[in-house]
This record gives sequence, structure tokens and C-alpha cells, in this order.
Amino acid sequence: MTVIHAETALLPQGLRRDVRIVLSGGAIDSVEAGAAAQAGDERHRFVLPAMPNLHSHAFQRAMAGLAETRGRGEDSFWSWRTVMYRFALSMTPDHVEAVAAQLYMEMLEAGFGRVGEFHYLHHDADGGAYADPAEMAARIAAASAEAGIGLTLLPVFYAHSGFGAAAPAEGQRRFIHDPDGFARLMRRAGEIVSSLPGGRLGIAPHSLRAVAPDELAAILPLAGGGPVHIHAAEQVREVEDCLAWSGARPVEWLLENAPVDARWCLIHATHMTGRESRALGASGAVAGLCPVTEANLGDGIFDAPTFLAAGGRFGVGSDSNIRIALDEELRTLEYTQRLSRRSRNVVAEPGGSTGLALFSHALQGGAQALGVPAGIAAGGPADLASLDLSAAPWLPAEQALDHFVFAGGVGIDSVWVGGRREVEGGRHRRRDAIAARFNAAMADLISRQPG
Repeated sequence: MTVIHAETALLPQGLRRDVRIVLSGGAIDSVEAGAAAQAGDERHRFVLPAMPNLHSHAFQRAMAGLAETRGRGEDSFWSWRTVMYRFALSMTPDHVEAVAAQLYMEMLEAGFGRVGEFHYLHHDADGGAYADPAEMAARIAAASAEAGIGLTLLPVFYAHSGFGAAAPAEGQRRFIHDPDGFARLMRRAGEIVSSLPGGRLGIAPHSLRAVAPDELAAILPLAGGGPVHIHAAEQVREVEDCLAWSGARPVEWLLENAPVDARWCLIHATHMTGRESRALGASGAVAGLCPVTEANLGDGIFDAPTFLAAGGRFGVGSDSNIRIALDEELRTLEYTQRLSRRSRNVVAEPGGSTGLALFSHALQGGAQALGVPAGIAAGGPADLASLDLSAAPWLPAEQALDHFVFAGGVGIDSVWVGGRREVEGGRHRRRDAIAARFNAAMADLISRQPG
């Protein structure tokens, strides 16, 4: 049993002082506010729930910073995707496991406690199946166990290169399944996830351009009661192509033709009309926002005020994993709203802290999207983080999250997942070994790249 005493803690009821949190068996046994610290308690100034990271492509961590050279024409998401395919085709299972372990270690050091792995690198380099159809999923699971992060595995169904069931491109050969093959993958993925403490399994039809309507209907039952994640309306061209194919925009089509509800998470949902934003907000589904990646790829800006006014819920993810920084994801989300509206403190309610509002929204939406409870409460998972306020000892607790998100100087001190401390003093307990394996894998990967 571990007991943590926090001078301030973020509870479901808001910020509370002098909170004793008793951890036992990987869960929170009890939470008591207004309680004095006792002998043997671990003492921290500010404790909050570890944040769920609702959208990650782990293998793309290998290309972070390696796609920032301008091409001959105007660069876009679509030219970036060509570089991504090249990296995807060169990675072995050993590479994927080493890269994912490094990524998940970095997520923990950033304050994330669980990851939703939108996993679509399934097959061998020639497109053939491995002897174990979930070989790559097993490597993802092994990496999550090594780093100690909670995993919601979201195997991706990917069948086509474009709307109207267009034949897949050669660069997509490692992603492609038919429904029967995908069902076999899901069965094995279920076995793998069941061996992980706190493991969850969902399903991820990649996008409407990659999954035909009959295929979407066929694979949805494989989710059971788990989460359903799908890319939607990330790019203007995607919206235009969807309109040409169906007469409807991607989010509009999903809301009219799929059973979108609270189990669903629409990743990006960037290019929505006001009507779509309000309808998605009312559906109970989560908008999976990835502000740093969306800025890096030039995707566009999500309309947060319209969505939130309709009761919408959002979480954040690191997507392409160009940078792993919880504070930067939240800050970029707010700053894009400010730039587009020429206003300040857009996401907060009047009189409210913007940092607290951003964190609380992302916590609730992220947990819902990954199929786990949210918040520091008895019976919930013991997934916690503490802030390092040593550089700002004068800082009022009510403004700690504003400082964390916007001002710098406040960082992550410790992170516990399932009651086990994985990060202490901002450093992962296995950083040296994980980083050494990652560096060796990256040296080999770089040597394999053309030119």
C-alpha cells in the first residue's frame, strides 16, 4: 500500500487541499480531502490524474524531425505521407518495439499515463502476413509493458486508398486487411491485451476513404463494447473527395450512416460546418484533437467554441509523435483558437482558469475515448502525476495548471500507473536502457533509407 499526501490535488469536484490518496493493488483505495499528512506518507505539492493520450501512431516516432525539408512544390499532408510510407516499409518488428518503448517512456515523462495506439502497421515488408497475425500488435504491447504505460490497443482496419473502395496503393501494403483477416487479428489482439494490467481493446476503422460502408458495418461488431476510433475530416481534400463520392461531408456521413455514440472518437474532425460541430457535440462522441501534429501537418483549426457549446467532449493525442509534450498539446489547442478568433482564454468559462479547463476537458474526453474511468476517485485506476513546482515556490495552487500549460517552469515530477511509480524527478526509471535500444534501432533505420 502507498499513501500520497498532496497539498493540492485535482479531484472530480475540482481543486482540493490536503488530500490523502491511498493506493492498493493498482487502484485507488480511498481519497480524503482536508486530511493532515501522516508518518510514512509520500508528500507532494500538487497531484493530478495522469492524462490519457488518445491517439498515437507509435512507429511514426522514428521519423520525427526527418520530414521537415521542403519539396520542389508546395508541401502538404499528402507529401508528408509519402515519407511516412517509406519509413513504414523499412521497419522490422524489433524496430517497432524499440521505437514504441522510447515513445511510451517519453509520454510518461510528459504526464501521460495511458495511450490509445491507433495501430495499422500489421504485415511484413512485402505485405505478407506474419506467422502470428498480431506480431506487430504484440510488439506494441511488449513496449507498453516495458515502459509501464496503460494501453488501449486500437487495431486499424484499412482496405482502400480512397473513397469508392479504390484499390490500395503499393505503399500501403503493410496496412491492408479484408474483414476475415481482420477478425483473426482482433482475436489475437484480444488475447494479447488480456495479459496486460489494465489493458483495453477497441477497434479503428481507419477513415471513410480507407473503409467501404459494407466493410464498416461488418467490422464494428468486433469492437464488442470497446472504443471505436476513426479519422474524420482532417484535410480539406478529404472533405471534397467525400462530397464527390457520397454527397455528404465525412462527419455528416458518419452521423447519418453509422451508430456514432459515446463509444466513438472522431480523430481530428477539423473541417466541420457549424451544424456538424453541434451534431457531433450532441452525439456524446469524443473529438480526438492532436494540436501539435495538426499544426505540423498544416491540417487546420478545430472549432472548439461551437463544439463545446453543444456539450461536446474532447481529448488530446500526440498522433505522429513529432513532439511528446502534454503542455504543448493543450497550449497549441488554445493558441489556435485565439489566433482564429482574435480573442483570449477561449476554452475557459467566464472567470475560470484556462489551464484547468483545458486539462479537465482533455482528461474526461481522453478517458472516455480509451474506455477507462477518469479522475482521482476511490475504485479508479491509480494513474497519477505530480507537478514539480520547485522553480515557482511562490505560485498559488489555483494557477499551477495555467503556469504548466502557458508559462513554463512547472513540469512533471512523478508519474504512477497502476500504483507503480514509473517516473521520478521527471525521469523514467528505465530511461538509459530504453534509450540505448532506441538509438541502436534508429541508427539501423537511417542506414536503410534511400539517399
